[in-house]
Amino acid sequence: MPEQPTIFILNGPNLNLLGEREPEIYGRETLAEIGQMCAESAAEAGLQSVFRQSNHEGELVTWLQEARKKAAGVILNAGAYTHTSIAILDALRSVEVPVIEVHLTNPYRRESYRRKSHISPAATGVICGLGSHGYVLAVAALARMITARKGG
Repeated sequence: MPEQPTIFILNGPNLNLLGEREPEIYGRETLAEIGQMCAESAAEAGLQSVFRQSNHEGELVTWLQEARKKAAGVILNAGAYTHTSIAILDALRSVEVPVIEVHLTNPYRRESYRRKSHISPAATGVICGLGSHGYVLAVAALARMITARKGG
């Protein structure tokens, strides 16, 4: 049986506090619960998933560089680094697989500084404002893109 494609699901700063930090904004689900939802969705789509979180920009860059060789697609919620990190943008530009940018909230309904994404120019698509379900939608979208790339 051929090996299942792997997707990387990477999460940035403060997302480890989901369920505790400002639940009225970010929801009550924990990052572990979102990771489980992603693993289940990926498995249903015939994918393996790697789910990680870091509060450190450089670690996210390293994981994106790793994804260049090991991943068939990437889902990235860069948290606040979305609005500040040229380093993450540069790393994303080196990833030659589909990338879905995900945000739990809709940045266009929030503070003006959140409306500028430095990573969107390198993303294949963006899902925002749908809470944790946005991750499930991103997994489904990546599965379709991966299948299309393989000619299926």
